[in-house]
Amino acid sequence: MAHLSITAFVEREMSMSSWLIQQFPALLADGTAGVSPVVNTLAAAATTASKPAASQPVATAMLSMPDRWPGQVDILKECQSMPTVLAVFLIIAGLTYLLWGFRYFQWLVLLNATILGGLVGYKLGIPYDAAIPCAIIGSFIAGAITWQSMKYSIAVMGGLFGAILGASLWRAAGLEPAFAWSGAGMGLILFGLLSFIIFRESLMTYMSLQGAVMIVFGSLGLIYKMNEVGPILTEKLNVTPFLLPMAIFIPAVVGIIYQQQTTAAPEGGPPPPPAKK
Repeated sequence: MAHLSITAFVEREMSMSSWLIQQFPALLADGTAGVSPVVNTLAAAATTASKPAASQPVATAMLSMPDRWPGQVDILKECQSMPTVLAVFLIIAGLTYLLWGFRYFQWLVLLNATILGGLVGYKLGIPYDAAIPCAIIGSFIAGAITWQSMKYSIAVMGGLFGAILGASLWRAAGLEPAFAWSGAGMGLILFGLLSFIIFRESLMTYMSLQGAVMIVFGSLGLIYKMNEVGPILTEKLNVTPFLLPMAIFIPAVVGIIYQQQTTAAPEGGPPPPPAKK
């Protein structure tokens, strides 16, 4: 009798298990009716895992444009979290761009392109667990293209600076932030064309502007390491928002004047007068 009872119990449990297995897809489809929260959680996890990957590539979403142009508050937050090593590097490199940008423009433009290509490659490689190899490949490709087409690369660099400047002026004028891309587009076209019309002066302007931005942001990163000065500086910049653009504009003008005075004029000027007989 005991053996028959055990056999009947096992058969009953097996039939109950078979019924649960048959009813589990229904529980996944409707996990809210009479199911405990634990089963609901498991059903949601199983449903999410069974769905196919999104049609939009992850890299495209990561490289998508932000919904708004970063304001001064966003820039100050980035400076507050800036590492000390990066701040010192920005100051040293910024001095090089500011004072000797035209003299070594080929190497500095190549450096810009290499860093930009590396960042793009790094972002593209993150979803595939190949960020470092993609960054190296991106840097190499960008550097090779820049070296072989230096003049057009400078025009692209000028267009990017013009886009940043145009969007910043759009925001400073109090216009609709959602249409800041309009100011960026106008600046991109203007500065890109100026690179072909007045090459020497445009290149000095781009280099000086980049150097001034790097120096100011690096200095802010170091200043924010001092707990006593950081809050006071943030308050002053928020009350008078024109201080930050002015702090960039003045060193940029000084750098342009310095490079004009210390750099020889390009070859191909007017021929010298003929010697008197």
